[in-house]
Amino acid sequence: MIKLKLLSIFLIFSLAISAQEKKQDSTSVPEPKSFISTHQIISGGKTIRYKALASETYLKDKSEKPVASIWSVAYVQEGVSDPTKRPVTFVFNGGPGSASVWLHMGMFGPELVKINSEAKEDDGAAPYNLVNNKNGLFDLTDLVFIDPVGTGYSRVIGKGKVKDYWGLNEDAKSIAKFMRQWITENNRWFSPKFIAGESFGTVRAVTVANTLESDGQNMALNGLILISQALDYAGSTSVHDNITSYLTYLPSMAATAWYHKKAGQGKTLESFIDECRTYTFNSYAPVLYKGSLLNETEKNEAAEKLSYFTGLDKDYILKSDLRILMHRFQKELLAGQGLALGRLDGRFMGNEVDKLSDGPHLGDASDYQISAAYTAALNHYYASVLNVKMDRPYLTSNDKIYKKWNWRTVPKEKMWEPDFVNVARKLSETMRRNTEMKVMVASGYFDLICPFFDAEYTFSRNGIEREKIKMTYYEAGHMMYTHEPDFLKLSSDIREFLSN
Repeated sequence: MIKLKLLSIFLIFSLAISAQEKKQDSTSVPEPKSFISTHQIISGGKTIRYKALASETYLKDKSEKPVASIWSVAYVQEGVSDPTKRPVTFVFNGGPGSASVWLHMGMFGPELVKINSEAKEDDGAAPYNLVNNKNGLFDLTDLVFIDPVGTGYSRVIGKGKVKDYWGLNEDAKSIAKFMRQWITENNRWFSPKFIAGESFGTVRAVTVANTLESDGQNMALNGLILISQALDYAGSTSVHDNITSYLTYLPSMAATAWYHKKAGQGKTLESFIDECRTYTFNSYAPVLYKGSLLNETEKNEAAEKLSYFTGLDKDYILKSDLRILMHRFQKELLAGQGLALGRLDGRFMGNEVDKLSDGPHLGDASDYQISAAYTAALNHYYASVLNVKMDRPYLTSNDKIYKKWNWRTVPKEKMWEPDFVNVARKLSETMRRNTEMKVMVASGYFDLICPFFDAEYTFSRNGIEREKIKMTYYEAGHMMYTHEPDFLKLSSDIREFLSN
């Protein structure tokens, strides 16, 4: 009898706990939010009616429980008779830790924030201006802007853990899963599919393209648009003893010195860059590899040539052992004026308090001089145009992500030593399996973080079929679309890429 009573009490207690757990599960994960509106825009000389869908998409675990929420904004043309002929382009930025705000409000979205195109002065505080994107691509493609987990409104939910998303492969799997889900829900499997990524977003784009080939649902892409590519970090990491970076950064230093009238005067930018390319390939590489085996005559000849290209003092270059770190170049080129160059865009200049710091101490002038405008524009646009109402702030960037990012490309149980990230061979392999996939690479001459010469270096190696790559160049920096003439050129180049 006592046993029966104890069993009854146990069953009642178990049922109560089960009911409580179910209640907690149902209340801890609310229904995903969505905000739908209709609009129209003139694009490519046509009036395009489209639906804007700003929404949360839940990713589920093996038990079909929601574990992550991906925020996206999709712009889909209405009245299309045959969606299979209508391309869709998935867009994201980089970081890791950046939301898609930059490409959304700077390049591809229906309304763009207007900032100072010539980098002569910062945009300071509000008010800012939104303008219609008269040179957009809405006549050619639907657009889906994606914010990876931890950025924008995207986050882990339920029993989800950030470690399952904050990593090179983990991130790619979640974005690939979202893309498949979006394609399925919108019946777009037969539509041409593209990805546009910027900076680390190009690493993500290549890794996602590779991931989409697996996991039981092979999805082939039609093309990748890689803006300020960073597929091989050896060429975009300016640190001591990384010989690759001394080579890949030199032409960008020359271009930037030319822009600030410190070198190459009387020559066109293109001719000066070509001259620097030749020197880098034929002369600077042997200098770096000989190192201390150089005699004094060779050292002086190299220092004079580097001074000629970079605009820096010969003695400074000799003290640098003929190896100029990028953050020092940023500080030294305009040191006489007390100014430091931007990293994302060498056209920008910051007035530094500490004139002798080893690199810009205020941060990146090309970032802090425009980021407030982009953040304000995105929040204003969401509230006033898309009628988005969320219960938490939109994170345009999240520094916590980079600090916790898992860069491993192999499982923990396998032998692994830290190395520069390189996904270029993944691209080569994907292109050989998917022979119809085309690639466009857009590079800014004044990009001092992802140098244009690094793109040339990367795409001439790694087994990549160079004839299938479209390389385009711009007289601006990392976000070349902040420069109005190059925004127009980039838009035209992408239009041609999508149309062919």
